[in-house]
Amino acid sequence: MKISLKIIIVLIFVNIINIQKTYSQEKIKIGLLVPLSGTQSSIGKSILQSTRLAINKIDNNNIEIIPKNTKNDPLETLNAAKELGLEGVKIVIGPIFNKNLVHLDKLDQMIFLSLTNKNIKNKKNIISAGINATSQIKTIKKFKKINNINKTIFLIPNSDFKDEIENSISKSKIKLKHTHIYETNPTELTKQIEEITLYRIRKQNVLDEIKRLEESNESGKESKIKNLKKRDTIGGINFDSVIVSDFEESLKSVFTSLLYTDVSPKRVYYITLNQWFDESFLKEKSLQPLYFPSINKENYDSFIKKYYKNYNEYPNQLSFLSYDLVGLVYYLLYQNNFEINEKIFYKKNQFKGKVGIFEINKNKINHILNFYKVENGKFIKIF
Repeated sequence: MKISLKIIIVLIFVNIINIQKTYSQEKIKIGLLVPLSGTQSSIGKSILQSTRLAINKIDNNNIEIIPKNTKNDPLETLNAAKELGLEGVKIVIGPIFNKNLVHLDKLDQMIFLSLTNKNIKNKKNIISAGINATSQIKTIKKFKKINNINKTIFLIPNSDFKDEIENSISKSKIKLKHTHIYETNPTELTKQIEEITLYRIRKQNVLDEIKRLEESNESGKESKIKNLKKRDTIGGINFDSVIVSDFEESLKSVFTSLLYTDVSPKRVYYITLNQWFDESFLKEKSLQPLYFPSINKENYDSFIKKYYKNYNEYPNQLSFLSYDLVGLVYYLLYQNNFEINEKIFYKKNQFKGKVGIFEINKNKINHILNFYKVENGKFIKIF
């Protein structure tokens, strides 16, 4: 009996060694679906190069990135994904754009870490790894709490991103005074901002007060009238902060309309979503201070320098995210004994990357972000 027990123990020990040896020798194949030809090829190339930087950082010869060209086309993406499946790939980074996800639910034995930031209507085997709106709004919610900001209005453009924003507002449970959907047409936009800010009423208040003074016997009325004529509006507004979920020139148009209606960032908090540290905002002094959630800037700057040193060119913004995703996949595989199954992205977990902290739970990825402001021509970290 004792001999049999010893034999069993030895066999178990040998089996463990063999399993560990198998894990150490077996290739860890990570697929990459990006456009490597066509108009978006520069983005694809940048992402590919960043994943290679990540592989070098991990320094494990058993990790292999297998890139395939999507040509930024849904059917080409499906065919490329099928090729990866035939090569034994089960986890894929990509595709980049939401439109290329449409057929990938047919490959339900594979997991796709899309670089898109859209979460709604995703199939079970697709996980959006982008800096999504829910993560950003939760970060804004934290900023509001710290600064006791209670009367916030949220401006959402009438675009294909509208449903995503509204869904994220609901999920984040952020407290808002009002939500407004605005048209991106400049004429319509200005008219809507005037209505939201009660501009015409406040402007009329100036004219009414001037008339009252002119008809009164009030002492020093000439001086008061002179000062009133320098003003555009009189009267309060019913909000202390405004969140605008827009980007680049469209975002600037919204804030410019707010300035036109005499609602400046000195009067209310100007808040927006992640702008990837767009340096054009540094020159927009009239829009400062401008607040926004974002990735870790110090790490982002460090990554750009590293990328430039290796490739003599600057990376696309999504390259920073793809760099982290390689590390995330390796980390989760390591924790799951290098077994790829439905548990890997379902179990609650966290991963500290260069972007920030990834929160993994029930096939969803969210991000714990930092918060910044643009002021005096600089990006300043708040938390």
